[in-house]
Amino acid sequence: MSDLSASLWVLCTLSAIVPGWTQQTTPPTSHPNPNSGLKFRLAGFPRKHNEGRIEVFYNQEWGTICDDDFTMENAHILCRHLGFTEATGWTHSAKYGKGIGRIWLDNVICSGSEKSIADCSSRGWGSTDCTHEEDAGVICKDERIPGYVEPNTIETEQRQVEEVRLRPVISSAKNRLPIHEGILEIKYRDTWEQVCDVGWTPANSLVVCGMLGFPSEKKFNKNFYKSSPSQEPKKKEPKNGDRLYLERQKPSFRMHSVKCGGTEVHLSLCPLEFYKVNSTDSCQDGSPVVISCTVGPAFVGHGAPAQAAMKKKKVSQQRREELIRLKGGARPGEGRVEILKKGEWGTVCDDRWDVQAASVVCRQLGFGSAKEALTGARMGQGMGQIHMSEVRCTGKEDSLFDCQYKNITQEDCKHSEDASVKCNIPYMGYENTIRLHGGRSQHEGRVEVLWGPRGQERWGLVCGEGWGSREANVVCQQLGLGFVSSALQETWYWDSSNMTDMIMSGVRCSGTEMSLQQCTHHRAVSCKNTGSRHAAGVICSETASDLILHAPLVQETAYIEDRPLHMLYCAAEENCLSSSARNANWPYGHRRLLRFSSQIHNIGRADFRPKAGRHSWVWHECHGHYHSMDIFTHYDLLTSNGTKVAEGHKASFCLEDTECQELVSKRYECANFGEQGITVGCWDLYRHDIDCQWIDITDVKPGNYILQVVINPNFEVAESDFTNNAMKCNCKYDGHRIWIHNCHIGDALSEEENKKFEQYRGQLNNQIL
Repeated sequence: MSDLSASLWVLCTLSAIVPGWTQQTTPPTSHPNPNSGLKFRLAGFPRKHNEGRIEVFYNQEWGTICDDDFTMENAHILCRHLGFTEATGWTHSAKYGKGIGRIWLDNVICSGSEKSIADCSSRGWGSTDCTHEEDAGVICKDERIPGYVEPNTIETEQRQVEEVRLRPVISSAKNRLPIHEGILEIKYRDTWEQVCDVGWTPANSLVVCGMLGFPSEKKFNKNFYKSSPSQEPKKKEPKNGDRLYLERQKPSFRMHSVKCGGTEVHLSLCPLEFYKVNSTDSCQDGSPVVISCTVGPAFVGHGAPAQAAMKKKKVSQQRREELIRLKGGARPGEGRVEILKKGEWGTVCDDRWDVQAASVVCRQLGFGSAKEALTGARMGQGMGQIHMSEVRCTGKEDSLFDCQYKNITQEDCKHSEDASVKCNIPYMGYENTIRLHGGRSQHEGRVEVLWGPRGQERWGLVCGEGWGSREANVVCQQLGLGFVSSALQETWYWDSSNMTDMIMSGVRCSGTEMSLQQCTHHRAVSCKNTGSRHAAGVICSETASDLILHAPLVQETAYIEDRPLHMLYCAAEENCLSSSARNANWPYGHRRLLRFSSQIHNIGRADFRPKAGRHSWVWHECHGHYHSMDIFTHYDLLTSNGTKVAEGHKASFCLEDTECQELVSKRYECANFGEQGITVGCWDLYRHDIDCQWIDITDVKPGNYILQVVINPNFEVAESDFTNNAMKCNCKYDGHRIWIHNCHIGDALSEEENKKFEQYRGQLNNQIL
């Protein structure tokens, strides 16, 4: 037996007898480091050749590195060890799967100037308090160091699948997105090759569909793919382009003997075999695998055929969706997991949260399997109840409620531990119909859209009139650039494209659209100011703020005050009283005010900053402060049918960090013309006893009303979620006293509970239950 054969025999034997060895089905490529005598390699799934779990060979044993204190400087050095020029990112919490064996390094801190990871400070080799759930990974720039030579060692072939696709058979289907049926192909050395269908099971198809962003696989007409021209009706000779793929091209098989259980999130996690290169006996008595996937409700109608059977399934899918939602994500299919329990939305604690549970959530919402199961409130912190903890799923459940879990309170888990997901979604090609031009980076520029009748599409500009944060946010998400940072109604970018045609105007988006073309707009372009200067533009950011009002505090602090007019001159100057106050007998008499405190939290992932810089803040002499936003909050008193009977507004005369969560430092303070804003994890408190923190109800008659408070009502500052900016309360006013109860954030209750709230007939007495 040769040395190579012996090595391969040892590896195969180990995979059979060593527990846990099969978790790492790809023998990773190792790279010796001449500087330190160490070896480094990338491992794990799913991954590409330039990313993965970082493993180091030390003292004759492979081991991992803990993610504690891990930084980009560490990643840069490790990527250079691996022969890449630099790192583009790093991962934590064993994103590429848990390693085995030793954890060699922990608390590694590099400055970036070190030549070897061994030169960085750490706890020492083998000294750690981590588990393999904290294994670090790196993402390297796909560019080799000049002169770098790959190790001259013979290794077993890598058993991983980097990319899969479905290749449609009929040419007309190639232009319809998403592609949900076709020949399964895997990428191998820049070519696409097929998989043998001998022994192929529906469980295998389910895994592939999940990777491609579809919730499930479905049956299809297999005879269509196996028919031959002699068996087809001779009514009409088919065009060459419509001939069956299996008839007109000889398959090139690469993979066979795939045996998935159906719960895997990636094909590489399944037992599988590869044919040898240029094998002549591949897939005897077999054909290429054909797969058909079910399209999720969010993507039905975008190229997927409308089917009567699908409608029934869509209804049941929507019922399951009503029990779960994602919040705070920058893209479709990602966000903080929130579930509905007893009519109230709440979050899920990240204790034992894993990719199996995340995949159940993703499929329940009509997406594919999970790309990532995120912990530590990576998509922002929720508010209210935490409904679940220690969720354990097998991956086969139809709903997260079918999994095992514990009911807990906030004493057991905090919102800093809210679980999130990133799901696989179908490729829709939306990014190909929009682009940014002239910006200083890829995250900003003038918006240009591809628009027009089918076959006559052309690129043009979007009119900047009425352009706002919600429209700009759709653009950023369509391009995969995160959230909007600024929505520009005028652009001063350098115009190198000489594009001046306005082809879209009057754009209005709700914020839920997947592309700008799905928003409402004028049928015929109507734009007062033409030219590239008046075209719409955006600046995008990976993160955004998210403001939310602490509803219980409003309920606890509300009261009525009859305030003398001679104490309200400044409030009148700032338009904080109802219009009838202008006709009052100043300075005699009084105004009846409904006063309350408001505590505004930033639960997003970026600080909330005023739209205008300090240079444009307005000084108000009467109150002696600056206004950074003209209208920061609306206060309204409404009848049960939504008619406004009284209103108030609050200018942001001082946006600052009043208090913060534990371990979060204050950054904004209004004193001495300081910077204004609200830090992530902090809140701004407007006490009930300051001017304009009220609604003037002097002219309101006794009755039952709805108190409504809306933060950032004009969407002046971009947020990741505008649906939680409103708060509502039931209130009863008898002419002398007022009772406020049932205060809640606008999206905190189920639709049924909200209907009950809106149909509230009022209290007959002051006994609030």
